[in-house]
Amino acid sequence: MSPDSIVFHIFVIFTGSAILATFALYARQALLVGYIVWGIVLGPSGFALISNTDVVNDTAEIGIIFLLFLLGLSLQPQDLLHTIRKTTVVTVTSSLVFAIVGFSIVYAFGFNFRESLLIGASMMFSSTIIGLKLLPTTVLHHKHAGEVMVSILLLQDLIAIVILLIIQGWSKEGGASLIDIGLLILGLPGLVGFALLFERFVLVKLIRRFDKIQEYIFLVTIGWCLGMAELAKLFSLSHEIGAFIGGVVLASSPIARFIAESLKPVRDFFLVIFFFSLGANLNL
Repeated sequence: MSPDSIVFHIFVIFTGSAILATFALYARQALLVGYIVWGIVLGPSGFALISNTDVVNDTAEIGIIFLLFLLGLSLQPQDLLHTIRKTTVVTVTSSLVFAIVGFSIVYAFGFNFRESLLIGASMMFSSTIIGLKLLPTTVLHHKHAGEVMVSILLLQDLIAIVILLIIQGWSKEGGASLIDIGLLILGLPGLVGFALLFERFVLVKLIRRFDKIQEYIFLVTIGWCLGMAELAKLFSLSHEIGAFIGGVVLASSPIARFIAESLKPVRDFFLVIFFFSLGANLNL
């Protein structure tokens, strides 16, 4: 079996992760600790058994997309809007506080003004994937604390997109283009509007007509999830936001619970690869 083949990659990732995950459970640690450690061991800074991490990295992003899609499936649209309205002030305030503190510390250590701004901006954000993965499922899906956390992380993603657009403008002569700014302003409401219309007039009707064919429901759901993720990217948004919106508009469907249960194994498969790639990219 060639070390560069995808089959070999999957073999070593899951066999080793299963072993280290067992040790992690005996040590009362989260499973993802085992995945990350195994990535460090096999990555370029370890034994370099997987020296080219590009394929693994690209595959790993799908796990985040499915995670946010399934999370959206468990949140009713009206509940999400209500929670976001309550958490906007908290999110903006906390982000500004962390940015100012981060900027002040690194500026005091001799970094220039522009470098300090970048480091301060990076201090504003939490890791969406790690935060959602570590939170127990019962809290994440069924308790108010989980809804608040999700809304804060999503708002942070939107702030990150704005900051990335500003940074991109710095690197270009004349700043960010009007097209980029227009896509950002119209992207989110446009994406939500398309998702609502398509779900109401196309997607739900297809699901109701062929709901007895489970394979078809599974196929259409994956296509909808990944399609919304890619469409969000075209609107200068992130894949994760698109997948989350795709899940939210389906949350009111009576088949949402079946879809969620069907996709959980797929999500977990790609999340193992994600945390492995996280460890493999660490340069010790």
